[in-house]
Amino acid sequence: MRQRRVVIVGAGMAGLAAAIDLAARGVEVVVFDAADAPGGKMREVRIAGEPIDAGPTVLTMRSVFEELFEAAGASLADRVPMDPAETLARHAWDEGGRLDLFADRERSADAIGDFAGAAAARGYLAFCAESRRIFEALDTTFMRAQQTGPAGLTRRFGVTGAADLAAIKPFTTLWRALGKHFRDPRLRQLFGRYATYCGGSPFLAPATLMLVAHVEQSGVWMVRGGMHRLARGMADLAGESGAVVRYASPVARIAVHGRVATGVVLESGEEVAADAVISAADVSAIAGGAFGEAVSGAVEGVPPAERSQSALTWAEVAVPDGFPLARHTVFFSSDYEAEFRDVFRDRRLPEAPTVYVCAQDRDASGGPADGEPGAEKGGDRLAFIVNAPPDGDRRRFDPEEIDRCIERAKSLMGRCGLTLHAGPGERTTTTPADYERMFPNTGGALYGRAPHGAMAAFRRPGSRSRVSGLYLAGGSVHPGPGVPMAALSGRLAAEAVMQDFASTGRSRPAATPGGISTG
Repeated sequence: MRQRRVVIVGAGMAGLAAAIDLAARGVEVVVFDAADAPGGKMREVRIAGEPIDAGPTVLTMRSVFEELFEAAGASLADRVPMDPAETLARHAWDEGGRLDLFADRERSADAIGDFAGAAAARGYLAFCAESRRIFEALDTTFMRAQQTGPAGLTRRFGVTGAADLAAIKPFTTLWRALGKHFRDPRLRQLFGRYATYCGGSPFLAPATLMLVAHVEQSGVWMVRGGMHRLARGMADLAGESGAVVRYASPVARIAVHGRVATGVVLESGEEVAADAVISAADVSAIAGGAFGEAVSGAVEGVPPAERSQSALTWAEVAVPDGFPLARHTVFFSSDYEAEFRDVFRDRRLPEAPTVYVCAQDRDASGGPADGEPGAEKGGDRLAFIVNAPPDGDRRRFDPEEIDRCIERAKSLMGRCGLTLHAGPGERTTTTPADYERMFPNTGGALYGRAPHGAMAAFRRPGSRSRVSGLYLAGGSVHPGPGVPMAALSGRLAAEAVMQDFASTGRSRPAATPGGISTG
């Protein structure tokens, strides 16, 4: 039988994971990406000639990538060196207080006890136990399985289905559930921040997201050379497995014949036939017609009011003074609820933003990081993230608004003791409008649909679209956003393709002269 071909749109985590799995199974794979490097949102920028992570900076669930590499006959440890983080993150408040969380749960409990009292330490241990139960209930039944609705998930739980569904707390908000464990509002802020990992508000997202705490406690990893090295390692493995990855090759449309996806047409005019197409772009790009009207009905897009948050990010090289930055540091705003009202209700940059800082030249506790250039380059490579509304397709923040938000962020950090002295190179800023340009039809939303309400997770589409032969992957697709989740979505898409190949025996028709297959 002639070798089947799958075309993948997008060389981010999802597209590369799908490419590795399919190529390792002997499928002919071609990946197209509009960017000139792999990674998708896992991108990097250069300041004074030095690379700085400008996308995801936290890696969890290492086992997802170990399994992916092993399935292709390779070792993650050999190809992408990384170190475990002893300190998960450092947290600070302008009204006083600093708290580190550690990979060692008992050590974290002791730190919380010193910070907020013995009752808070006990609350933390109870919170950890609950977050673990939620994770274990959903790991194989939901996150690593094809999309299903509440009834299907209950069936997967088995004889305890209804009880297990209630135990994952889909009908209680994260903020409310945290109140049962923590009286100190600072601790509710700290653990409420897990909603933002999925692009949501802790005041609207379900308590199910408590599972993120267990994910972090199970291991946070620092990739030597930056997160982009993981993307390059995956792209290299895909190539060695037989896939072809083509950069600077934007796809103009996904071709359809007889209600079946038959390949893609590039903006250059080149036509590539395929037995199946996997789109690792945001589902709103498909629904919004970015890949042609023929597939715009293949999946439901995300209405602007239901989008996840965007971000205002900037990167610079600077010399920090007065505050001991760790690899991951969070400076919390004084009015957390107002911050999320600004972003999700009033659709403006927050007046009192929480600021996340990644100090790429620091190890987890703040010392020099292995494999990083360090301060001899004229300062630390720093990346900053502030929550922002996902309206990049409808408005542009003017330079004055952006500068005011950055100054408010720096004022907060200053009140916590951090002063930044400018180093070489200019600051690089990315706004929701910039993210909209990179990821069309999203408004700059970085996580697909906001995780608000009990049914939000079930509203993410699964691997199969409404168009035969067109499959979906990426952070806007089940099982959701985040680096490991996106990789799992790619593996699930590859699994669906192989299942359908086996059940239908379908292969692409021969290409017509000078063009795509029309069958």
